[in-house]
Amino acid sequence: MKKKPLVAIVGRPNVGKSTFFNKMAGHRVSIVEDIPGVTRDRITADVEWLNYTFTLVDTGGIDPSSEDVLLSQMREQAQIAMDTADVICFFTDGRDGLTDDDREIGNMLRRTGKHVLLVVNKIDCISLDEQMYEFYELGLGDPIGISSSNMLGFGDLLDRIVSFFPKSEESDKEEDPQISPIHLAIVGRPNVGKSSLTNRLLGIKRTMVSDLPGTTRDAIDSELVLDDGTRFNIIDTAGIRRKRAIEDHSLERYSVLRSIAAIRRCDVALLVLDAEDGVTEQDTKIAGIIHEEGKAVVIVLNKWDLPEKETGTLEKTRKEILSGLKFLDYAPVLFVSAVTGQRIQTILPQVLSVYASATGRITTGLLNDVVNDATDHLQPPMQGGRRLKIYYATQGSVQPPTFILFVNDPELINFSYERYLENYFRKTFDFSGTPIHFILRERKRDKQ
Repeated sequence: MKKKPLVAIVGRPNVGKSTFFNKMAGHRVSIVEDIPGVTRDRITADVEWLNYTFTLVDTGGIDPSSEDVLLSQMREQAQIAMDTADVICFFTDGRDGLTDDDREIGNMLRRTGKHVLLVVNKIDCISLDEQMYEFYELGLGDPIGISSSNMLGFGDLLDRIVSFFPKSEESDKEEDPQISPIHLAIVGRPNVGKSSLTNRLLGIKRTMVSDLPGTTRDAIDSELVLDDGTRFNIIDTAGIRRKRAIEDHSLERYSVLRSIAAIRRCDVALLVLDAEDGVTEQDTKIAGIIHEEGKAVVIVLNKWDLPEKETGTLEKTRKEILSGLKFLDYAPVLFVSAVTGQRIQTILPQVLSVYASATGRITTGLLNDVVNDATDHLQPPMQGGRRLKIYYATQGSVQPPTFILFVNDPELINFSYERYLENYFRKTFDFSGTPIHFILRERKRDKQ
């Protein structure tokens, strides 16, 4: 598979990196707010220019002098992006002029040995052009003046970026056809260990890890390819907080919306719980979102190394978890520790299993045999002297498996019988980890 070139955007906080990234990505991918340090982890998007396709990486602002834990981790994430990049765009602020932090970052970039483009942002009027000359002091070549907010100078910058790419005609063609990855969203309350779990799965320090709740603000996509070629797109999301805790903080709101969006675009959700806390009210709300979106799910009880255990503790805890999440009683529960690596190896096989359940199809003949068996075992309900009749069944779609039942009157079914059918289907077929839906359609009479 031909690897797309990677272009990293780096610079000190609040110089307009994320604004540029969002304009290039074509939509609001990174969180943008006039607060230094908003973008913390690396965010990526594929960009096309002049028949070239490359991956653009936004990074948290680099504050060389700060000893703050979060800022130091932001520096580390930016360093990882620089180490893996083919081209680095060093963003500075034309309104602020050259700063000591710019000089220190410039020194850092010269040591990378990578192609570095010096970008002077916020040059949105002719009078600011002269501000660019002082940036020659950095020794990084001709500065490129742009305005991220107005998209001025983007063409010149993109021309310079792609000039460093291989000139082979095949280098910028489409990648080899391959099976689409399984999109795996790691979701849960803040501080349950989602980023640590992501890092364990990836085997590298891909997302920033901290004991502070709410460290991950954006949903981060990372690709993982197994030895057999199976591909995963792992989405580490911001912790979802209670609504009242975020209603006055727009930045937190963006993070929550992005986490919900990650659930909506995933194939399988890993719902991460804290083994010491058990099921909380917020866990049930997140589980409800997963269920309502019809997503396959694996419940992961993290930090299993911490609670004291005795014989039978695991099975007892499993029952307590599923009792607390009654509408996810079909979900498998795994007991892991991201810190020690305990049972981490069980996660991806379980993900593949529930993905197979969610995407599987039942032949129409077999499906109708099972429906007949179910109705023979327990007669459909009767209301007002009329009994529900199920004439025919077919599978309408997958993810989640959805079955269309042609009946004499959809109003005759009740919740209990629909639940019975669901349980009968689950007993007969392997639908572990996925919701299943029924759609009832009226057919006046059996036309045989």
